[in-house]
Amino acid sequence: MPVAASAIYFLNLRGDVLINRTYRDDVGGNMVDAFRTHIMQTKELGNCPVRQIGGCSFVYMRISNVYIVIVVSSNANVACGFKFVVEAVALFKSYFGGAFDEDAIKNNFVLIYELLDEIMDFGYPQNLSPEILKLYITQEGVRSPFSSKPKEKPVPNATLQVTGAVGWRREGLSYKKNEVFLDIVESVNLLMSSKGNVLRCDVTGKVLMKCFLSGMPDLKLGLNDKIGLEKESEMKSRPAKSGKTIELDDVTFHQCVNLTRFNSEKTVSFVPPDGEFELMKYRITEGVNLPFRVLPTIKELGRTRMEVNVKVKSVFGAKMFALGVVVKIPVPKQTAKTNFQVTSGRAKYNPSIDCLVWKIRKFPGQTESTLSAEIELISTMGEKKSWTRPPIQMEFQVPMFTASGLRVRFLKVWEKSGYNTVEWVRYITKAGSYEIRC
Repeated sequence: MPVAASAIYFLNLRGDVLINRTYRDDVGGNMVDAFRTHIMQTKELGNCPVRQIGGCSFVYMRISNVYIVIVVSSNANVACGFKFVVEAVALFKSYFGGAFDEDAIKNNFVLIYELLDEIMDFGYPQNLSPEILKLYITQEGVRSPFSSKPKEKPVPNATLQVTGAVGWRREGLSYKKNEVFLDIVESVNLLMSSKGNVLRCDVTGKVLMKCFLSGMPDLKLGLNDKIGLEKESEMKSRPAKSGKTIELDDVTFHQCVNLTRFNSEKTVSFVPPDGEFELMKYRITEGVNLPFRVLPTIKELGRTRMEVNVKVKSVFGAKMFALGVVVKIPVPKQTAKTNFQVTSGRAKYNPSIDCLVWKIRKFPGQTESTLSAEIELISTMGEKKSWTRPPIQMEFQVPMFTASGLRVRFLKVWEKSGYNTVEWVRYITKAGSYEIRC
């Protein structure tokens, strides 16, 4: 559900109302007094940015020396409310020369009222793009004497922008070399038992793009996801090609993606913004290829000695390698002395985090490394609690490898002038929460 804001208030640090705008008649005008009395005066502003008082919810955020408060009387989308506030502040700053504080509001209250009427209608957020709003709200704000004048940008086609066709890209872009960079970046989250059984595993990924393309190009991205391949084979009236297919969960797209075409053809088609942006995010819970297997063995020899053996095996291809591998092996707080033997990399004891830190700069695929350590403990009479054995944690980065198996099948660029493009694709897998119980 969208925000459905009943009113919005701009308050200074004393609680005085600088500007307010009421969008619905389902809240009284004294609601700001409730916010001032129950939240500001009780000094509970830093505890929680969402509070409920008398059947109304207050969603608030402090920017500089101003509190922006949204009042809602129904069950609204709080995340959408915060996003509205952040984008509204960015819009105000674009008019005020980069400043947003109490003085900027007092100097530009007429302009702010006009913008508030445009960016929210009956409590629902509308277009907040500065490039689009400046096409028909041409009034300039009173700039702070300390703000620098922004660089003038070419004015885009007004009709095209106001209709919302491609509000994220201006016309007239031109590059000598037309290039597209695409990165698939994945984070592996794992919880494994000491016997090697996977207790929890998932992958969160994002597709990052950097485009330097002339004109208004239309891009089409094909992935080896299951739904897209089945839809393509159905449209071409032929069986789908054999090979690994991926089931993507919780997919979210950038606003430039044509959702109508995605729903009908299951292909990602879009007119990209200029420069760097995040095209899509996804999550995968099945068929995860773990880049590393970790087999720990920890023996407690009485109260003053321990033996630790940890074997780490890389499961990815032999031609690949991992960079910046760090294995953190927890030890008791009363550790006094440690002796190491490692087959690769370096290891040391870090008393500030109670861990043996094993670092391997470059870890080739289909190989294994072992750490053996003897640990001497300080014998304490008062400490009778058994050691809880926190999990082993790993950090790594594996280029040209995806734990999900996701691959780019094609990346097509079409532009009416027919210029040639250069496409670059890269894969990176990182450790998210990669933990192995001892």
